[in-house]
Amino acid sequence: MTLSVSNTLTGEQETFDSAGDEILLYVCGLTVSDVPHLGHARVWVHADIIHRWLEYTGYEVRHVENVTDVNEKITARVGERSEWASEADVAETFTASVFEAMRGLNLRRADVYPHVSEHIPEIVDLIEALVDSGHAYESNGSVYFDVTSFDKYGQLSNQRLEDLESQGQDRERAEKQNPADFALWKADGVDAHAVREHATHEHTDPLPDGTTWQSPWGEGRPGWHVECSAMSQAHLGDTLDIHMGGRDLIFPHHENEIAQSEAATGETFARYWLHNGLLEMDGEKMSSSLGNYWQVADALDTWGVNTLRAFYANATYRTDQALNDAALQEAQQRWDQLSRSYHEAVEALNSVSASAKREDTALRAVIDQAQDSFATAMNDDFDVRKAMMALVRLTDGVTDHLNADQYDYVGLKRAVETLERLGEGVLGFQFNSPSEGTAQLADELIELILEIRESEREAGNYDRADRLREKLRDVGVEVQDSDEGPSYRVGDSWGAVGSTWQPAQPTYYCDSSTPVWSEQVQSGYGESRRKPRPLGRGWIRLSRLLIRIWQI
Repeated sequence: MTLSVSNTLTGEQETFDSAGDEILLYVCGLTVSDVPHLGHARVWVHADIIHRWLEYTGYEVRHVENVTDVNEKITARVGERSEWASEADVAETFTASVFEAMRGLNLRRADVYPHVSEHIPEIVDLIEALVDSGHAYESNGSVYFDVTSFDKYGQLSNQRLEDLESQGQDRERAEKQNPADFALWKADGVDAHAVREHATHEHTDPLPDGTTWQSPWGEGRPGWHVECSAMSQAHLGDTLDIHMGGRDLIFPHHENEIAQSEAATGETFARYWLHNGLLEMDGEKMSSSLGNYWQVADALDTWGVNTLRAFYANATYRTDQALNDAALQEAQQRWDQLSRSYHEAVEALNSVSASAKREDTALRAVIDQAQDSFATAMNDDFDVRKAMMALVRLTDGVTDHLNADQYDYVGLKRAVETLERLGEGVLGFQFNSPSEGTAQLADELIELILEIRESEREAGNYDRADRLREKLRDVGVEVQDSDEGPSYRVGDSWGAVGSTWQPAQPTYYCDSSTPVWSEQVQSGYGESRRKPRPLGRGWIRLSRLLIRIWQI
C-alpha cells in the first residue's frame, strides 16, 4: 500500500510523493521557557514514529527540530533564580530539561537542533531579502511583513485576508500598514508590558529586556515566525517535504512561515503539512500557561517510557487525546501484554521444546497478518493505533502457540523478530528496558506491605506489625496510624492509604487502587515540585523487605 498523509494545506488525505530518496522533515520545537510536559511529548513521539516508519520503508530522513531560545516568555523569567541573570541562562536551563526528556522518551535524535540565538545572521539575511523584494517594510526600527503582498496568505488556515484580526502587540499597530502585518524584526528589547504579562515572579526595576543584536534597521530582536523559516532554510533548503507541529500553530505561526519563506525564495516552502491534535486534561488543552500540565520527567518516573509510548499509540497523531488514569492504565495493560508475550516467546525460543520440525501454520499466518496489517495502518496516514492493535493480535497468537508442548522454532523466531522490528524499530518500545515506572512500583510495594501490616494488626499480631513498621522506617518510609487508617511519609510529605491524588493539587496522596500521578504544583520559583519518593534504589530495598516479611 502506498503511503498517504493528511495534508493541512489541501485539506485532503493524499498520496505521499517524495521528491527523492531523502525526506526533509522539520518539526516545530519548543520555546524553552519552562520544563517540557506530556503535551509537548505527544508531538515528539508521533514525529519520532513517523521518522522511524519512513526509514523502515527505505527512505533516508534528514530531521531538523528547532530550539526557540529567544522569546519574551524566557526574558520574563530572568532573575527568578539567582543563577538566571540573563535570557540565555534561563534558556540553557530549560533546553537541558528538553533534551533530557527527549532521551528518556527513546526518541531518535534529530540531525540538528538549531537554536535561534545561533542563527541571527541568517534571520537578518532573510528579512533583508523580503525588504528588498517589497514584501516587508521598516517602521521605527522594526520590520513588518506586508501580508497584502502575498496572494496566498490565509491558504493554510483557510481564512480570508479581510477577515483577519490584527497580529502582534498593541504598540505595533500604529507602526503597521495593515492590521494583519506581522513583525519580522522588533526594535530594541522586550517591552515592559510583555515582561509583566509573562512573569512568574515579581520583578524589581529595571525590568529585563532580553538580548538584542545589531541589524541594518538598528538594534533589536527577531520576530517569532521568521526564526523557523531562517533555520529550516539553513539546514534543509528552500523546500521541505514534511513540516510538522501542533494544530494550535496553524495560525498565525505556520501561515506566516509560508508567506515569508515563499515570498523570499519563490519556491514552495513545505509540500506536506502534518498537524498534531491536542493533548487534553479535564477537557482543556494541556498548557504550561494554564498550569494543567504533567512534566515528562515525572511521568517517566511514574509510568516508564513504554507505557507512555503505548498511551500515545492509542490515538492517531491528528486527533485530540485525553489524558486520564483510565487511559494510562489501558496503555500499561497493552504494553504489559506486548512485553510479556515477547519475553515468553524469547524464553520458549531458547528452550529445548523449540523444534526445527514443528510447524504451526496458525502462528505463521498470524505473523503474516500482523505484518500486513501493521504496514497498511502505517501507510494510512501513520495510523499508529491500528498498527498497535496489529501487534496486540500477534501476541494473542503467540500466547495460543505457547500452550503447546512443543514449539515452532521458526515461527517463534519470526514472531520475536517482528516484535523487535515493528515494536522496537518503528513504535520505539524497549523490550529490555532496565527500569519501568520504578516510582509507581515503590508506591505499590509500600501499599502492599501496609496491607499485610493491617492484616497482622486485625489478627492481633501487634509485635509482627510493629516490626514491619520498623523495617519500613529503615528504608525511609515512616508510618502513622489513625482512626481513618494508616498513612505514610516518604521524605517530607504524607500520603494517606486509599485516597486519590489529583494533578495540580497542593497535597501529596497515594492510592492503592489507582496508579499515582506526580505533583505539578508551581513553587514560588516557578518550578514543579515532584512528589518525594524513595531515593536511589529504595524500591529494590522495599522489594527485599517484602521477601523478608515472612522471616519476621
